[in-house]
Amino acid sequence: MFDSLFDAIEEWMRTLLKDMIDSNLSTMFTDVNEKTGEIATQIGQTPQGWNSSVFSMIQNLSNTVILPIAGMIITFVLCYELISMLTEKNNMHDIDTWMFFKYFFKMMIAVYLVSHTFQITMAVFDVGQHVVNAASGVIGHDTSIDITSMISVMDSQIEDMEIGELVALALETLLVSFGMKIMSIVITIICYGRMIEIYLYTSVAPIPFATFGNREWGQIGNNYFRGLFALAFQAFLMMVCVGIYSVLISTIHLSDNMHIALFSVSAYTVLLCYTLLKTFSLSKQIFNAH
Repeated sequence: MFDSLFDAIEEWMRTLLKDMIDSNLSTMFTDVNEKTGEIATQIGQTPQGWNSSVFSMIQNLSNTVILPIAGMIITFVLCYELISMLTEKNNMHDIDTWMFFKYFFKMMIAVYLVSHTFQITMAVFDVGQHVVNAASGVIGHDTSIDITSMISVMDSQIEDMEIGELVALALETLLVSFGMKIMSIVITIICYGRMIEIYLYTSVAPIPFATFGNREWGQIGNNYFRGLFALAFQAFLMMVCVGIYSVLISTIHLSDNMHIALFSVSAYTVLLCYTLLKTFSLSKQIFNAH
């Protein structure tokens, strides 16, 4: 009598633990599969395409608040450039009329750059979008993890496990599932944070563009322009990270060892988050932006 009671309790616990493990596995990778699949879509969009309302607000702020300040800066820079040009020629003793043509040509270019700041900055991100779209056709980015296959493999191995092993596996899947949800949030923050950083960066674009008219002050504009390219090509580096992640995920064999497979997927996802975070600093190093 007691043997049948203990057998019934054991069978109930095995069923409960098995359902818990299956539930953890089925929900474990849902968020990560969704977020990693959206990375290419998110980073492949231009600022005006990602959120048109935010883009319009940033453009209005730049045109109404920052552009007048840029106008004062470009006036100062051009006056400084004119004084420097005249005084460096032996205190105005060796003046050549060609100098004035050169100055007016430089002034015209400087004013054109400031008045077309947003078109130029968006052109940089259009180039970045083209690179990402071209890369997406070359890099395989199927990052979805086959949950059905994993559950079927684990179900066949669970049948031979003892109660203690099932408890350990249930706690293991619960821990990994919680970690995966956190990493899916981190991926969302990285993608959204990059776009917000782009909006912040482009909102003050007229000021550094106003410094291009002078050799000394122009370093501000040159560094800003390198930073724009760093932000634009960060998307390409993020695509490479997703491509590497998809290759690593595809090499995991679930039938060998479920514990190793489970933590391998978790480790690769942590690695993906880490490399995504490092892409901007790496891109800045490549373009020598600081």
